[in-house]
Amino acid sequence: MQTRALPLTVLACALTLSACKPATPPAAPAASADTKPAPAAAPAATSADDNLNAVLWMQRSVEYRATTETVYRAAADKLDTALKQPNWDALVPDERGNPVKGLKPAVIMDVDETVLDNSPYQARLVRDGKEYDEVTWDAWVAEKKAKPLPGVVDFAKAAQAKGITILYLSNRAVHLKEATLANLRSAGLPVADDQVFLGLGTVVEGCEQNGSEKNCRRLLAGRQYRVLMQFGDQLGDFVQVVANTAEGRDALLQQYHDWFGERWWMLPNPSYGSWEAMTFNNDFSQPRETRRQAKRAALDLAP
Repeated sequence: MQTRALPLTVLACALTLSACKPATPPAAPAASADTKPAPAAAPAATSADDNLNAVLWMQRSVEYRATTETVYRAAADKLDTALKQPNWDALVPDERGNPVKGLKPAVIMDVDETVLDNSPYQARLVRDGKEYDEVTWDAWVAEKKAKPLPGVVDFAKAAQAKGITILYLSNRAVHLKEATLANLRSAGLPVADDQVFLGLGTVVEGCEQNGSEKNCRRLLAGRQYRVLMQFGDQLGDFVQVVANTAEGRDALLQQYHDWFGERWWMLPNPSYGSWEAMTFNNDFSQPRETRRQAKRAALDLAP
């Protein structure tokens, strides 16, 4: 889920100054036996990036691949149990506006870092010393190069074989629908029709959306389907986060603790998320270094 609370300001481009060079460079002095080679120029200093290890872990570690495969294999083992219990529902009561009896079964899946791997986009930001912005994000989505997370294709196909519809409930904006569906199809994921993509900006009659929260779109999905499971990489992929504070998030986790590993399945994402925004009061308008200081201050040093 890439959408931020507020758009980030694109970093200003640095001006490059070129020095004049002589038309013919002077000849180098002849080397003697006592002449030592000049030391190699020191590499240009690279600013530390908070996301370096996170992105590297997602791209290069077998541990990350093993984790996502573990989640999807465990979820696949629960599908039959969910199907056989007519009252099994993965929507919280506040987001279920109608009875589940007689509805077709479905699974709700977030897209980014749940189904599709956008770590190359994050890697480019690390390389360039930049942060997320809508222009570069839209350009990345248009490339349609995101690969599926390990394990997700096997799970989705197993669900499809049991007559379960996969719904992609994403905070990718609705204007990215066609590129997203094309990427999903090319990655081998089942796409029943164009209506299975519920992007940011989807209009839900009788429900007013609050920012990038997904409760209205979950309500819409529930009008047509019995939702067996939900998959995501953020707490807000499962339930509305009214207060994105440590206390508010902890309370939700405790309230729905037993749903995880049964109806809700969380994928790891150390790269970005509302957990990060929580540490600097969800204010992305602050300078990057100010936000970084707030994150450092949030570290538990076991005093």
